[in-house]
Amino acid sequence: MNSGASGGGGCAGAAVRSRGGSPGGDGFAPSALGTREHWDAVYERELQTFQEYGDTGEIWFGEESMNRLIRWMQKREIPLDASVLDIGTGNGVFLVELAKFGFSNITGIDYSPSAIQLSGSIIEKEGLSNIKLKVEDFLNLSTELSGFHICVDKGTFDAISLNPDSAVEKRKQYVKSLSGVLNVNGFFLITSCNWTKEELLNEFSEGFELFEELPTPTFSFGGRSGNSVTALVFQKT
Repeated sequence: MNSGASGGGGCAGAAVRSRGGSPGGDGFAPSALGTREHWDAVYERELQTFQEYGDTGEIWFGEESMNRLIRWMQKREIPLDASVLDIGTGNGVFLVELAKFGFSNITGIDYSPSAIQLSGSIIEKEGLSNIKLKVEDFLNLSTELSGFHICVDKGTFDAISLNPDSAVEKRKQYVKSLSGVLNVNGFFLITSCNWTKEELLNEFSEGFELFEELPTPTFSFGGRSGNSVTALVFQKT
C-alpha cells in the first residue's frame, strides 16, 4: 500500500470521502481502496508493467510531496544516518529519493509482497544498495521493527480509514503501532487528502503533539479557499 499508486499527485480516498452520515459512522464511506486485495491487485499489475516496460508507476501525491518532506528534513538538519521508516512504501520511489539525497538508514514496509518486489526492482535498477525492504502489515508488526527517528506516511492512513471492516479500530491500532516503532521525540510526517489538520490532531492526540504544518497547494471555489492536501509533522512525546 502506499498506500498505493494513484495518478500523478492523486489520492486514494478523495473520490469516496463522504462527511456526515456515511455508512462507516465515522465520516468515511467504506471502499475497496481500503482493502489488501485491492492493493495486491494494483501492485501485481504495476510489477508486470515495470517488468515489461520499465515504468515505475505513479508517485503518490506527486513529486512535490516528496520534495516537501525532504526539504523539511534538510531544514531541520535531520542527520543523514537517522533511521527513516516509509509506512506503506508502495513502489519505493520515495526511498529512492531519500537515498539520492544521502540518507543511508532507510526502510520501506508494505503489506503487499508485489509492492515490495516492485520497489526492490526499482531500487536495484537505480543501483542503490542501502535500502531495506520488508513485507510488513503495519497493523500487525513483527517485534524487530522499532527504534526509528522518522516515520513517513503518504496515503497509508487514508487507505486504512476506508477499510470496510472496523476502520475505527484499525486507525487506533495504527496509532499504537506508530508509537511502538517511533523513538521518543521522533518525528512522524503524514500527508493526507482525506483528513483535515484538526481531524488529524484528534486522531493522533494520544502520545503525539503537532510540531509543524507544512505548506500545501491551495484551491479556490465559490469565493472560498482551502487545501486539497494536509501535510503535518508530529513529534512523539
